[in-house]
Amino acid sequence: MRNLIFVAFVEPVAEGGVFPRTEWPLHITLVRFDVGSPAGADPAGRVAGLAAPPALAALGTQLAVGEDAGFGRNGSVPVSLVYPHPDLQTLHEQLVTAVEALGGRVLTPAHTRSGYRPHVSHHGDKRLNPGDAVVLDRIALVDMAPDGDRTVRRVLNLWTRAEAEA
Repeated sequence: MRNLIFVAFVEPVAEGGVFPRTEWPLHITLVRFDVGSPAGADPAGRVAGLAAPPALAALGTQLAVGEDAGFGRNGSVPVSLVYPHPDLQTLHEQLVTAVEALGGRVLTPAHTRSGYRPHVSHHGDKRLNPGDAVVLDRIALVDMAPDGDRTVRRVLNLWTRAEAEA
């Protein structure tokens, strides 16, 4: 099983970029999932192929940051909520559908579809503030354990607004 995640990065990243799991660039999680691979098939490539059309369609969507909240056990993870937006919700749902079409398992089903609450987790001093504007201009598929190494993350596919406008 491959542990993968779709995100919308708020900070610049590069396709193929690797970063420590403790130093995520700011991002909106779209859907986190596990997916297996039939013999000889690359599950990341298959899910990326299904994700490309909705990702490209969502690029350029303008979002607004709302109030702070606490997620996780006892609300211990500080986040900046992102106001709901129909294009963001549609992207999330289409990505969930793509994962399910390949037999993938969404890791947080209670926070999926109608339970989806878009947010950006704070990372130390890095955070968004209420009223900030965010544009979906970098949507990515990230490997949560490239080559089995759970201490790093790798950007497998990156869809950018520049690519969509070309």
